[in-house]
Amino acid sequence: MKHDLKGWQSPVIWLFISLILVGGVALFGPPEKSLGTNVRVVYLHGAWVWASMAAFVAAAVIGLAGLVTQRASLHYWSRALGRTGLIFWITYLPISVWAMQTNWNGLFLSEPRWRLAVVFAIGGLLLQIGVSLMEDPAWASALNVVYFLVLILALRSTDQVMHPASPILTSNAGRIQLFFAALLVTVLLTAWQVARWWHHYELVNARS
Repeated sequence: MKHDLKGWQSPVIWLFISLILVGGVALFGPPEKSLGTNVRVVYLHGAWVWASMAAFVAAAVIGLAGLVTQRASLHYWSRALGRTGLIFWITYLPISVWAMQTNWNGLFLSEPRWRLAVVFAIGGLLLQIGVSLMEDPAWASALNVVYFLVLILALRSTDQVMHPASPILTSNAGRIQLFFAALLVTVLLTAWQVARWWHHYELVNARS
C-alpha cells in the first residue's frame, strides 16, 4: 500500500493553511467588557485545550476499539491522536501564561488547574516516549485509554481558584459563543493535520 502524501494531500501544507486560519479568526474575536481585546488570547487558550481534549478522547475511543477488534490500523491512529493531544496540551501551557500575563498582569502558577496541566504534560511526554519504544502498537491504545481516564478523574477532583468553569458555555453572549465555535473548528482542523502527519509517520516506519 502506498502511503506517500504529496502536494495538496500533504498534512504539512494543510497544517500551514489551518494555522493561518486560526490566526486570522483569532484576530476578529469580539472584545469583552472587562478584558477588552486581550480576551482574544483567552479564546485561543480555550480552543487550544479543547482541541487537546478532543484528541485525547479520540485516542482513547479508537484505542479501545483497537483493543477489542485487535486491528493494528486503529492502534496506529490511537498513537497518532495521543501524540497530537499531547502536543496541543503542552503548547497550551505557554498560551495560558500569555493569557494570564496580558489579562491579569501576573502568573498564577499556584492555580490547581495549572499545576495539574504541568503534571499531565510531563507525565504524557514520558508516556509517549515509552510508547514509542514499544514495538507492539497495542500498548499505545491501552495507555491512551488509561491516560485519558486518569486525566478526567484528576480534572473532576481538582479545585478551581482563578480558573472559571466553562466560561464560554455559561456565557450569555451569543456572538462570543458563535465566534468561539468558529475558532474551535479551525484549531480542530489544525489538530487533524498534526494527527494525519503522525499517522503517516507511523505507517512509513511500520513498513520500513
